[in-house]
Amino acid sequence: MKLTYFQGDPPNFGDELNATMWSHLLPAGFFDDDASELFIGIGSIIQHGYPKDARKIVVGSGYGGYTIKPDAHDGSWDFHFVRGPQTTEALGLNPDLAIADSAILLRQTPLPAPATDIKIGFIPHYESIERGNWKVACDLAGISFIDPTDPPERIIQQILGAKLVITEAMHGAIVADALRTPWIAVRTMHHIHRFKWYDWVKSLDIDYQPAFLFPSNLRESWAVTTGRSGSGPRAKAACTSKLAQPLNNACHHMAARSLQKLAQMRPSLSTDANIERATDQAMSAINGLIAKYGRKVAFA
Repeated sequence: MKLTYFQGDPPNFGDELNATMWSHLLPAGFFDDDASELFIGIGSIIQHGYPKDARKIVVGSGYGGYTIKPDAHDGSWDFHFVRGPQTTEALGLNPDLAIADSAILLRQTPLPAPATDIKIGFIPHYESIERGNWKVACDLAGISFIDPTDPPERIIQQILGAKLVITEAMHGAIVADALRTPWIAVRTMHHIHRFKWYDWVKSLDIDYQPAFLFPSNLRESWAVTTGRSGSGPRAKAACTSKLAQPLNNACHHMAARSLQKLAQMRPSLSTDANIERATDQAMSAINGLIAKYGRKVAFA
């Protein structure tokens, strides 16, 4: 069975959890390079485009709307649980499969020591690293910048040590919630990423009211205003020129003040009852997965 997840450049925290978390939850040797069985774990990776003849084994993934909907009833999919009710509704699946994002299972794994040099942290979406200037804005605000392209262990340490996490990255919120660190969601700069947030929060009955965060530069302002990604050559050239620098500097300060105001808001956190219920249900699904496929490991 082949571990399958989105591998971007730069790497993205939520996706990279696949490379570390599952080794604590599944038997040694569970994964190999046999692409006839694909393990679909953390991420918005229930999608069209996988080989039709491959068995797709879904463990806590979600449909994100990034591709056309796959035919989840063509006989090649094995759903153990999914991220939330919007995924089950979109794909016509049993609503009982909507448990939570599988990153919740970090609660069942060994965790690193919390960072001691952080009080309030901000985690942008990994695409905002290239487009925005969030390190500058965080420094101006006196808030710790948590880089979603850093190794997962470092980010987990920072989330564990923080008193509050402000996050544009969905897995920043998912991991913070799982580890019981209060969090505040900000509206993603690009609208395409918003469907998956609603999928996850509905699974844990979280009142999701994402806050507006002032863009950190003109490229992000372009993305918010036009609804585009802000990554095209036209946007980049116009927004990074010397003539644009005074406006970019103004955006840095406005974004910093926006972060400071957000830090005063009431944070979100799922109830203990809901997080424990979802963790138990997800672990039950993992035990079912091992019972179904683990024999191949035992006799390999």
